[in-house]
Amino acid sequence: MFQRKKFCLRLPSRTLILGERTLIMGVLNITPDSFSDGGRYLDSQAAIAHALRLERDGADLLDIGGESTRPGAAPIPAEEELRRILPVIEVLRGKLRIPMSVDTQKAEVAEAALAAGAEILNDVSALLMDPRLAEVARRARAPMILMHMRGTPSTMQRGPFARDVIRDVMSDLRDAVTRATRAGLAKSQILLDPGIGFGKKHQQNFEILARLPELARLGCPIAIGTSRKAFLGKAMARTGGPQPPSDERLLGTAATVTASILGGAHIVRVHDVAEMVQVARVADAIRASH
Repeated sequence: MFQRKKFCLRLPSRTLILGERTLIMGVLNITPDSFSDGGRYLDSQAAIAHALRLERDGADLLDIGGESTRPGAAPIPAEEELRRILPVIEVLRGKLRIPMSVDTQKAEVAEAALAAGAEILNDVSALLMDPRLAEVARRARAPMILMHMRGTPSTMQRGPFARDVIRDVMSDLRDAVTRATRAGLAKSQILLDPGIGFGKKHQQNFEILARLPELARLGCPIAIGTSRKAFLGKAMARTGGPQPPSDERLLGTAATVTASILGGAHIVRVHDVAEMVQVARVADAIRASH
């Protein structure tokens, strides 16, 4: 079991201590086409109600996205992304007690979302799509999650895939940290995500989980999202049988959340918050007994 390092993460409104216990980041997709819950919360009132439910269920953070990054997804204009997320962020700013993160690859969207009340940026492209995101984060004094992805959502599952996935993830995330710090973002404000399911072969996702402690060598807190993803469906299916759909992968998600926490993850990004809060408590209790 890996000894998880503690970090202080400074947000505009507060300081989060990472590593004392695992923080749960609830997912809110305000999209018509996300892989798990696309269309369910596209209506602003439904999105707001779900966000408040995730907080009641025990989420420590809320990650709001207006553009799907599922395999094969096409990009959308910044105007459409903002139309989806801004009304929700503006209302939640006065209702939520937990910090909001915005999942975007666009500096224009990030700037508007931070001004409306978000406090963390989550960039699945790790500054490759829009390097200006680092400058937006620096000016707002907002932390950034930099995630590893090969290619773009529309191309990432087409191969060829990395021969050595850990070396690939480590090298690319090291470069991402360099891009961010050169733009003036303090390293203490950077979190890293190995990008489970983003340009990896089925088995490579499990290899990342098994070797997650190696990511700690980069000196940043680790955030990770395995929730309901396709690699779980493949592993959970009976021989020759169909894969369970995304909303029936709860137990597979629980197994990978546990593995992530025991491997040193500080934040787990999940859809099923109430259940994963309990999973994290047990995994943290195991860690504390080590």
